[in-house]
Amino acid sequence: MAKPKKTPRPRAETPKGFRDYFGAEVTQRAEMLRKIAAVYHRYGFDALESSGVETVEALGKFLPDVDRPNEGVFAWQEDAEADKPGDWLALRYDLTAPLARVYAQHQNDLPKPYRRYAMGPVWRNEKPGPGRFRQFYQCDADTVGAPSVAADAEICAMLADCLEEVGIPRGDYVIRVNNRKVLNGVLEVAGLAGDDKEVERGIVLRAIDKLDRLGPEGVRALLGEGRKDESGDFTKGANLSSLQIDKLMGFVNSHFEVGNKLAEEAANAEAEGDADRARQLHGARYSVDPAFREREEKTRHGDYRHIWNRRVIQHLKRLIGDSTVGFEGVEELRGIQELVESAGYSDVRFQVDPSVVRGLGYYTGPVYEAELTFEIKDEKGRTRNFGSVAGGGRYDDLVKRFTGQEVPATGVSIGVDRLLAALQAKGRMTSTEAGPVVVTVMDRDRMADYQAMVAELRQAGLRAEVYLGNPKNFGNQLKYADKRGSPVAVIEGGDEKERGVVQIKDLILGAQIAESATLEEWKDRPSQFEVPRDHLISKVREILSQHGLADGGAGA
Repeated sequence: MAKPKKTPRPRAETPKGFRDYFGAEVTQRAEMLRKIAAVYHRYGFDALESSGVETVEALGKFLPDVDRPNEGVFAWQEDAEADKPGDWLALRYDLTAPLARVYAQHQNDLPKPYRRYAMGPVWRNEKPGPGRFRQFYQCDADTVGAPSVAADAEICAMLADCLEEVGIPRGDYVIRVNNRKVLNGVLEVAGLAGDDKEVERGIVLRAIDKLDRLGPEGVRALLGEGRKDESGDFTKGANLSSLQIDKLMGFVNSHFEVGNKLAEEAANAEAEGDADRARQLHGARYSVDPAFREREEKTRHGDYRHIWNRRVIQHLKRLIGDSTVGFEGVEELRGIQELVESAGYSDVRFQVDPSVVRGLGYYTGPVYEAELTFEIKDEKGRTRNFGSVAGGGRYDDLVKRFTGQEVPATGVSIGVDRLLAALQAKGRMTSTEAGPVVVTVMDRDRMADYQAMVAELRQAGLRAEVYLGNPKNFGNQLKYADKRGSPVAVIEGGDEKERGVVQIKDLILGAQIAESATLEEWKDRPSQFEVPRDHLISKVREILSQHGLADGGAGA
């Protein structure tokens, strides 16, 4: 008789595209979410926690198809084997589609406009890559039912406040704003309006969306006959005429054209001896040019970002000609600029920038993103800007899918994990945190005494624990404390108990002494202190304070 096959043990590994988060990563994210939520709340937004599962139908463009019913999302069908299969369900892809469903479902009970923020994980069934996971956190704030660009301006101001609240200083970020209606106006002027031009418009949008990766020349090639990449693969272009391409590239290259015009005017002002005028024009150009972002240049030239923003708006107005929709877009940009300027946000924090093109196929009006402007080293040691950490815009058509009526909406999504990575890259956040104070166990029969001691530490607001492993080997207890990153160990044997004292071991100082101190220095700098039992709390606080932890690293 054949022996039954043993059931193989499951592999202890995370699924592809997912990862686990430990200790400091979890608490740091929670603290960042708390700070962002405080800003959202301060602006009058209410919290919303929607279901982690939605019907696939509610996700719009991610409807299942015959060949791959879970394309883009993790989806399954209820009672798939039954005679009458149930609905297709999916883990939420983002936090915006659930908001549209919630608003449509509960609109009679919600205030109008409805202002909500939401935080939590989302799931995407997409190919993972370096730093790109299938589960990640989003942190959104949206206003539904407000058609005024005042709602968009408020989002921009709030986004700036969020970045500063979590530790990104002014000068290290910029909120960049564009408008889909302006591009629609340029497309109209270029002869690409109308239903019969839908294919060409799609190619144009995809080409412009690749501006960051391909640069202006790559986009120009895709607007024309097409482009061959380094591997030899050819991508068919939109086959536009030279005149049409020039119109569109005037939009794509707005940054360069406005910068060149300012440089020309500054040179003329210098030639005419108008030093103040030349300084303002140079300052406007330097305020947005990465080559002039050093502190010395900012100090020397001052902040003239408002000049830049107004010049870009003037440039866009010339591009859109007589287009009505284009004019609406330009006026919306002007309105946002005036509102953020009146609120004090039009300095180095805010920039009108037509090169913000990501998501233009989805958004219906203003589009904005937060870019971190400082430089970091990538995995290959190359210097590059950190890049975008948040994005959003106006999406007036999303709720309409449920109600049949257009409902204005605008919002932003902050990439929490990206922000955490940015703070770590700037050295403002470490990947570890101080562990708890560890009360060691010298006599297992006196566990009640040690539990009373740790309770006292906790009641004083200090993070603390009793060693719960095998107490036979005291060295293992200190190894445990070291692995936990504990700043302090508390020791009370039978002798200390009789004398009414405890030993307090400064583990941080002890590690420093062991690493570099001479014998004489070791004698002069003891890392273990004997104090009266009733001085336990004060001595632990003193040691934590000396290491800049106060109650923080070991506190609540």
